[in-house]
Amino acid sequence: MIPLLGYQAALLLRSHRWLPPLLFYGAVMGIGVQGGQPVLDSLGWAAAALVPVAAWLVRVCVTNEPDAARNCSVAAAGPRRVHLAAVLTGLTASTALAVAGTALVAAIGDPRSADHRVAVPVLPASLAGLLGALACVLLGTGVGALCNRPLLRSPAWAVPSTILAAFLVMFVAGSPANAAVTGLVTGSQHGTVTMPLLPLALAAALAAGATAVACAVSARR
Repeated sequence: MIPLLGYQAALLLRSHRWLPPLLFYGAVMGIGVQGGQPVLDSLGWAAAALVPVAAWLVRVCVTNEPDAARNCSVAAAGPRRVHLAAVLTGLTASTALAVAGTALVAAIGDPRSADHRVAVPVLPASLAGLLGALACVLLGTGVGALCNRPLLRSPAWAVPSTILAAFLVMFVAGSPANAAVTGLVTGSQHGTVTMPLLPLALAAALAAGATAVACAVSARR
């Protein structure tokens, strides 16, 4: 898998198709994260923005290769492994953004509650924000895996489906991403830090299941 991951990472970097999702994330962060804002509120905003970004990056990775190059990769390593490497590359890129976004918020956010009266410990808040961001990354990865190649091959179906599904998992009650973000925002109101371990575990399970389905279908098409 390591050579495949290196190959997919090189494809991603050289294609420059990572630039639009990066600019989107930067714009969303610029709108919603400002110095002196309550740190947990800003962490929730930064985490939520990662759902569509992760789905977008997975789409970029699974559609990056021309068909001829994809066929050569499949012949050498098998369709499941090739597709898994593409999804994992998107997940890795999104995780890097999650770490960077969390670090930025921790550096410029106000470690207090939403009313600025209760002190919030920075390190636990940063850890909770990172776990929430990872939950959003994992769920976005699952969305990208299910809404793109090989299940939906036409951009006319894949792109709208990815956008719709990404926003649904952000806002629908019961979604792990929604639960993780809501936990951060609610904690900001009371000045308490709650680790989103259950949303993270559920998001990991859903992402693993979605990726397994996509890899299984890739072997048939």
